[in-house]
Amino acid sequence: MIGLHAMLLRRSFTSKAIPEALWKLGKLNHIAIATPDLAKSASLYKNILGADISEPQPLPDHGVTTIFVNLGNTKLELLHPLGEKSPIQGFLDKNKSGGLHHICIEVDNIQNAMKEVKAKGIRCLTEEPRIGAHNKPVVFLHPKDCSGVLVELEQS
Repeated sequence: MIGLHAMLLRRSFTSKAIPEALWKLGKLNHIAIATPDLAKSASLYKNILGADISEPQPLPDHGVTTIFVNLGNTKLELLHPLGEKSPIQGFLDKNKSGGLHHICIEVDNIQNAMKEVKAKGIRCLTEEPRIGAHNKPVVFLHPKDCSGVLVELEQS
């Protein structure tokens, strides 16, 4: 009887004290790497390390061409500038050899995630989600608000 009472008390307390989340953080979708030479980087992962890679995918709305490297538990996204206004070109101007650009984490409700992170002082780089490389809505969070890491949230 005491066990049942404690369980009911705990359920009552937690349902009032902790509101149900409107969204959930999911798995790591990919780690993005900016590269000045897409073919060379793709060859490293495919021909030297033996990974399965995708075909290059131009994304003009994002100013990049991507190749995904499938790792089983996650992916690497190789990024190369596309067009004169590519944000990746600015990154490569500062980092001539390329390097880690961002991480992408899945969320089950991108609109609610955006509202909540904004309410907590995290800046989104766009007002609305855009369609990303997986044809799903994405939004980037400002690295200055995320411990120096550019974080991409992607609708799962």
